[in-house]
Amino acid sequence: MEKPEFKPRRSVLFMPGSNARALEKAKTINADTLVFDLEDAVAPAAKAEARELVAAALKSGDYGHRELVVRINSLDTKWWRDDLAAVGAASPAAILLPKVEDAAVLNKVSEEMVWHSSKAACEFWVMLETPRGILRAEEIAVSHDRLTTLVIGTNDLIKDLRARHVPGREPVLAALSRALLVARAYGLNILDGVYGDFKDAAGFQAECEQARNMGFDGKTLIHPSQVETANRIFAPDEAELKEAQRMIAAFEAAKAEGKGVAVLDGRMIEELHVAEARRTVRTASSIRRS
Repeated sequence: MEKPEFKPRRSVLFMPGSNARALEKAKTINADTLVFDLEDAVAPAAKAEARELVAAALKSGDYGHRELVVRINSLDTKWWRDDLAAVGAASPAAILLPKVEDAAVLNKVSEEMVWHSSKAACEFWVMLETPRGILRAEEIAVSHDRLTTLVIGTNDLIKDLRARHVPGREPVLAALSRALLVARAYGLNILDGVYGDFKDAAGFQAECEQARNMGFDGKTLIHPSQVETANRIFAPDEAELKEAQRMIAAFEAAKAEGKGVAVLDGRMIEELHVAEARRTVRTASSIRRS
């Protein structure tokens, strides 16, 4: 699979696939990505109805710039094949696979999709939300060429570790860092886990800032009220953008004079700094286009 065009994924909002009103409201929410959930957010008795609603939503063309992703049920359930049969042909941007612990999972899903859809080119996203999944992150990252994005399931991970939810997330920092190393080593996107208390705006902002500082591309969300904060924190602000543009201009001017480095405000500007500056400009440009 060719490397997909860069897309901002600052805010990735989970929407329950069985809730028709929520799916309708999602058309007006300014999230970069919507994840139509067929897994945790849907009761067993509502699985079939959720598949129909999600397939219709995918086909509607009513979601504008929003990237549309579907989280199917895990492969240890009786529902995942029916999920793929219902939504595969509706061309989601990606299929999100939960609780991935084994590299073979992606090949199994890929093979299954061939039976249900002529369009087998959607991306795969995987959730790393168990100790085994984190420990096997590198093996999973290289298991399929359609894998583009890692999603950290911090709530499940904390449960499995028998840890506590604490400010600063010390119990899972090692796992977050390991996943980040794997993502960057293999050119994958990586999204931070959800923040469960959507009424705690200050706590949510602090966790977004922590994730942004660590290097995450965006954050998964459980409530529309979290979108604006995530969009702001995971985007370059005006000062960052202007500084990036100045760095690029200074380096290009030095390069034109045959120099390998530039000096800006008393700082040495090298190729590595310029690469990050170009990424900042590209991110800002992609956000403006969305």
